[in-house]
Amino acid sequence: MVRILISTARRLAMKIASYGVMHLIVAVMVAFAITRDWRLALAVGLVEPFFQTIAYSIHDRVWHRIERRGRLSGLEEASEAFTARLEVMSPEEQLRAHGHAHGHGHHGHSHALPTSFKQIAVKTVTYGVMHFVVAVAVAYALTQDWRTALAIGVIEPLVQTVFFTVHDRIWTRIEARREARRAALAEA
Repeated sequence: MVRILISTARRLAMKIASYGVMHLIVAVMVAFAITRDWRLALAVGLVEPFFQTIAYSIHDRVWHRIERRGRLSGLEEASEAFTARLEVMSPEEQLRAHGHAHGHGHHGHSHALPTSFKQIAVKTVTYGVMHFVVAVAVAYALTQDWRTALAIGVIEPLVQTVFFTVHDRIWTRIEARREARRAALAEA
């Protein structure tokens, strides 16, 4: 159990760190393109991602909870995983619990990551709005110029949203591969 907690914390830290590095590079480049001042671009690039990373972490945790809504509680999930590993749970019960039983109204739960276009679109839009507010506030605090702050606040989040979507998809694929490997090991 401790190993699972450490592994989960490590993966979350790696995801947040990779987001922070990506965000820093994009923020500096966009701020420089708008201001043509390397000092200001570096200030925006260093300060703004700090606040964005905190906001992203909160955003990601909220979406993680939304994506898990309707699934088993943590205790039930751990119990199911434990009994499945001990092969106490029959194959039919595993199918039922995971929503694969045919002709039954119960859908169980799924460990699958979100794949619906609507859910991905809503997640991306909420990220864009959050990013805009943080970007304008930080840019204004640094520049004391509303036009520059709004320009950074509009352009930089649009560019970051594209990179966020790519970043999120890469991490979704990493997690899917990890789950597939875990399932293959469990079957072996």
